[in-house]
Formats: sequence, C-alpha cells, structure tokens
Amino acid sequence: MDQSPQIGERLTDKSAAPDDALIRDWIGPEAFAQWSALRDWIAAEYPSVFTPDWIYGGKKHGWSLRYKKSKAFCTLLPEYRAFSAVVVLGGAEREKVDARRDKLSPRLMGLYDAAETYHDGKWLKIGISSPEDLRDVIALLTLKRPRRTTAC
Repeated sequence: MDQSPQIGERLTDKSAAPDDALIRDWIGPEAFAQWSALRDWIAAEYPSVFTPDWIYGGKKHGWSLRYKKSKAFCTLLPEYRAFSAVVVLGGAEREKVDARRDKLSPRLMGLYDAAETYHDGKWLKIGISSPEDLRDVIALLTLKRPRRTTAC
C-alpha cells in the first residue's frame, strides 16, 4: 500500500526531470511563489550567467535544480510542501559573511553558525517558506557572487 508523502520528502521518480506543474503540486502554492521569485531573481540579476540544471541524486536525494557556472552558486531542493536552497560558502565567502554579520538576520546567522565546515566550504541548507526567508537567501547569494553592474 502506498503511503502519502511526508513533509520534506524529495521527488525521487527518476523517469523524467520535474516541470513547473509538478514542482507547484509537490511543494505547494505558497512555496512555489517563493521558488518562482528566487528563480526570477537569479535570472534578472545574473542574466546569461547560469543555466539551471536538473540533477538526480538517487532514490535518497531525488531531484534538485542546480545553478552553476565554474563553481556552484546554489541548488534548489523541492521537498513535499516545502523547498530549500543549498549554498556552499568557501573561505573568502565566509569572510564576507563574517564581516556583515550585523546586517544579516539572526535566523540566517544561526543556520550559518550551526553549519559544519568541510574541506570545500560551509554548506548551508536554508528552508524558504516566507518572503523573509527569501530575502535571507538573496542576501547570502549576493555576498557569494556580487551582482553585475552595467556601465553607462
């Protein structure tokens, strides 16, 4: 007998990468609004920099949407009735975060301080369920890779 999905479960059907309709149904309309807003922000602030790439991480991790150029920018994880962003911060990026601690939210700094540091950086998994959470992720991504400015 099939069980109903549990909050936080991942999309694990590897037969095809998910489309927007499946993502909206899986994560729910509120989370999908934040999902879309983050994707739109990345496309607007980093035009022609990233081509989002669906990657399948196996039965345990399922599908995720990766933004990467030469280095990973972020990865979006669609979860049942939720979604998260994974941001990996290397040494120079951690220095930027530490220098701006007073400008970042207490919630984000709590996640940052609790995250373990590995040889390739500090991995933060940030749940996004509100506009405030989205602002936290955008602030972190802007520190990770400053937005392009156009010269007049």
